[in-house]
Amino acid sequence: MSFQVKILLLSFATSVAISLIVIPLLRKLKVGQSEREDGPESHLKKKGTPTMGGLILITATLLLSAFLYIDYSVDEPLIATRLLPMIFVTIGFGIVGLVDDFKKVVLHNTEGLSPKAKMIGLILIAVTYVCMLVFVFENGTDIVIPFMDKSITLPIYIYIPFAVGVIVATTNAVNLTDGIDGLSTSVTTIILTCLTVISIIWNIKSTTIFGSIVIGSELGFLLFNLHPAHIIMGDTGSLLLGGAIAGIALYLKLPLLLLIIAIIPVIETLSVIIQVTYYKKTKKRFFKMAPIHHHFELMGWNENKVVSIFTIVTLLASIVGVLSV
Repeated sequence: MSFQVKILLLSFATSVAISLIVIPLLRKLKVGQSEREDGPESHLKKKGTPTMGGLILITATLLLSAFLYIDYSVDEPLIATRLLPMIFVTIGFGIVGLVDDFKKVVLHNTEGLSPKAKMIGLILIAVTYVCMLVFVFENGTDIVIPFMDKSITLPIYIYIPFAVGVIVATTNAVNLTDGIDGLSTSVTTIILTCLTVISIIWNIKSTTIFGSIVIGSELGFLLFNLHPAHIIMGDTGSLLLGGAIAGIALYLKLPLLLLIIAIIPVIETLSVIIQVTYYKKTKKRFFKMAPIHHHFELMGWNENKVVSIFTIVTLLASIVGVLSV
């Protein structure tokens, strides 16, 4: 059995075990989800569902990353060291989301982190990650152009703000995708699988290892996140997954590929931008509700149909993505 399959299965088992402990604990502590009153009526029954489920992803990812870092430090220390920046950006974003969720759910501060404070936190982590790649690990400032079999090298003063923008934009896009049971988890699992498959093809072991860790953790979490969800990931999980996707994509020099394989988060983001812009100009709504997954719900699609179709679209886009590089 190949090493990445072993890592994925171990991560999956760890995530399931942690879920079986964390979900009853959060339910006992009444760490429950609140729902928008103007949202789909079917969502009102979700009120009280345990949230902050990203804690499961943080814990599983940290445990497996620490275990594999120690294991690889003995025989392949370079690979172990190269895991560190991806662990940093992923867990760092998860912690920002955790603080936000904690303030909302535990401290009952409905505002959570202020948008300014959250953005400052995300930008600081993103800048640190990009600087680690460029100056510490000398990963270069070149990016691969899909379908063209070539790459371009950006000046460092352009690359750093560009890369930071990619990380922050990806994270917020994944955050917007989280709104239906199992949607964000399913979509991001496929995106991460695509990036991990490319890592395997290119024989880049560090991103293969880390991708396998996060995929396994997500699949374990997904068992409890499918409709009807027993737990919701909250910002803790969505920011963590956005950080993992952007971090691996930049490590592989594939930020432009996200426009293809992350097509659903891209569309979700565009739907919000269109809705806000259109409403400001006309005082009318372009969509029944944004992000767009709620639009389809209000058109009569049930949650499973939305998740299934969005997942299939992501799978097809990921196949195209693999072929493009």
